[in-house]
Amino acid sequence: MSRGNPDFDMTSQTFTIRSLQAFCYRYPLSTPVVTSFGRMLNRPAVFVCVEDEDGTTGWGEVWSNFPSNGAEHRARLVNEVLAPAVAGAAASGPAQIFEKLTLGTAVLALQSGEQGPFAQAIAGIDLAVWDLYARRSGKALWKLFGGNRSRINVYASGINPIGSRQMAEAALARGYRALKLKVGFELAADRANLASLRDLVGKGMLAADVNQGWSIDQALELAPSLAEFDLAWLEEPIRADRPWQDWQTLRKRTGVPPLAAGENIASRGGFDQALSGDVLRVVQPDIAKWGGLTECSAIARHIVKSGKTFCPHYLGGGIGLLASAHLLAGVGGDGLLEVDANENPLRDRFCGPVVDVREGAISLSDDPGLGIEPELASIEQYRTA
Repeated sequence: MSRGNPDFDMTSQTFTIRSLQAFCYRYPLSTPVVTSFGRMLNRPAVFVCVEDEDGTTGWGEVWSNFPSNGAEHRARLVNEVLAPAVAGAAASGPAQIFEKLTLGTAVLALQSGEQGPFAQAIAGIDLAVWDLYARRSGKALWKLFGGNRSRINVYASGINPIGSRQMAEAALARGYRALKLKVGFELAADRANLASLRDLVGKGMLAADVNQGWSIDQALELAPSLAEFDLAWLEEPIRADRPWQDWQTLRKRTGVPPLAAGENIASRGGFDQALSGDVLRVVQPDIAKWGGLTECSAIARHIVKSGKTFCPHYLGGGIGLLASAHLLAGVGGDGLLEVDANENPLRDRFCGPVVDVREGAISLSDDPGLGIEPELASIEQYRTA
């Protein structure tokens, strides 16, 4: 995979970064999001704005999903450490800014033990620089990445183990035709929820996410029992950092449902391994968590070329979600965009056409960049830093 060279022609254009700023928000949830590793009481978002010397702006988002109190920390990393490092920097493409920040903070990230937060902050900046770059080019981001169709399929994610049918019914009423349920709790409850959602969605797509909740022995025992629900995939049944041999064993001894992972892979080597062989059928990089568009665009193309399904992971605010949609439309393939089914104005007010789901799909606009101009004043009451 070639970093920042996703097989399309880009107009050569030098630009200089004038300013960079992060804005942090937190929306309190009336119903917590429940996963096998904890409860999410609110939805944070760290939005990033970059401006060049011509006054062109671009918007991105830093991953800050859980624990949510890390959002303010990531915003400070952007504003106090990374913004001064790129102010005045000139580049002919986003990859140069990504490289400058990644290499320039490598020792600091190692020294502080914060490789994750630094990678996430840099990824969010990278999304903003790509938006700026596409705006300067006068092209929609999905077209800049070589896409030939604006319409992509979506699925409703984040469906809780409690009240799952009601959440699923609401999602279907909003136009979704595919669902993903959180499992990894008491087996009888998981099976009852899966049966209820399978009945509800009929022959439509149904997937399940264990959120790394099982040991390898539990996964070997429990995964085969889910075959009757005809799952499109079983996501992260074991910890993402388990030896690859465990994943190979699970694939060999269970076969179905197909395995999915990727949101917690944070290296090019990790994705190379994930794309080797037939262990994973669905691969899910998160562009706001690691790599941004600079790394993940090449990875996404590799996923599609390898015959696997690229389904970008995303559970956050609207800007990162919209950028994920543009990458999926640009790369192509038969993957679906993940859209959280839980309430979140930090998502809905800034995801543009993604909020308008019709018959299980959305259509992106032809406007330059991400195609939106965020009005942050509308969420000022949720701002924390």
